[in-house]
Amino acid sequence: MEDQAAQSETRSWVVPANLNDIRLDSFARQCLHHLSRREIEQAIRAKLILINGKVGRKGDRLFGGDVLVFAGSKQWFAFHPLPDSDLDVSIIYEDSTILALDKPAGVATHGFSGRDTDTLANFLLAKWPNLISVGKNRWEPGLVHRLDRETSGLVLVAKTQSAFEQLRSQFHRRQIKKIYRALVWGVGLTQGVIDFPLVHDSRDKRRMRVVTRLTQKSTHRKWNAITRYRTLGHSYGFSWLEIEMTTGVTHQIRVHLAAVGHAIVGDSLYGANATETFGLERHFLHASSLEFCHPDDGRIVRLKAQLPSDLRAVLKRLKLRV
Repeated sequence: MEDQAAQSETRSWVVPANLNDIRLDSFARQCLHHLSRREIEQAIRAKLILINGKVGRKGDRLFGGDVLVFAGSKQWFAFHPLPDSDLDVSIIYEDSTILALDKPAGVATHGFSGRDTDTLANFLLAKWPNLISVGKNRWEPGLVHRLDRETSGLVLVAKTQSAFEQLRSQFHRRQIKKIYRALVWGVGLTQGVIDFPLVHDSRDKRRMRVVTRLTQKSTHRKWNAITRYRTLGHSYGFSWLEIEMTTGVTHQIRVHLAAVGHAIVGDSLYGANATETFGLERHFLHASSLEFCHPDDGRIVRLKAQLPSDLRAVLKRLKLRV
């Protein structure tokens, strides 16, 4: 493995006279325009930015002729995910236009900078470099949709921009059938629909929350969300569910099930009070199947991803049929 020094890069800029008395973070943003404001602040806190040889601070002022030096790993300068062929991801389906992957739990679908590694996006660019030109932004090459880091299962990828736009349109029109499997706390469920709208939780930016009354006011943007479920079995106080996610809102299944008193097993964010995890290092949620129209000829494509071994082991302990 290369040492850290071998992977580092240094770049420098001279402040022009017409930018006299400019803040350090503002000038750095102009020099490193592919980095967000937050990333610039992170670099300053990490002491990666020097002014005339001295460590810079966020509020420092720069004047004509000053020299700004950025010394950091090569990932800071990346304009897209760095390819990583060492990731182990199963390919469920592939043709000339689309492909589907079985994302392992613990792997993020994508990152937001070159410093984010071990993501599905890194894997995709290692095997299909041309995907860099497909999708809605450079950090999500060809990715038509996303899964939470801890959720395993099917992720659909477009190989061409035309296929991407066609498949995204199917998602927006709710024409793609997405089926999940989950193990949840509690019994008594049979089948039903949960349709609470969702908003960001102002008290915890990691979370979403439901809006349970039409009269409940919120200053945040609200997303309509529909989750359908049916019970496949009960055992020892747990329910084994098949879930269809009609819409696609962040954390939708997890929030909806927790809101009706049936948090997903192992979900530390929405089911923190439930201590039994069966040894899982993730929540028990798997994207098991997708059904959609092929963007080339309109034929119906049905794809399935088998339940991972760690989840199958839990069902075996509970004597529930996969």
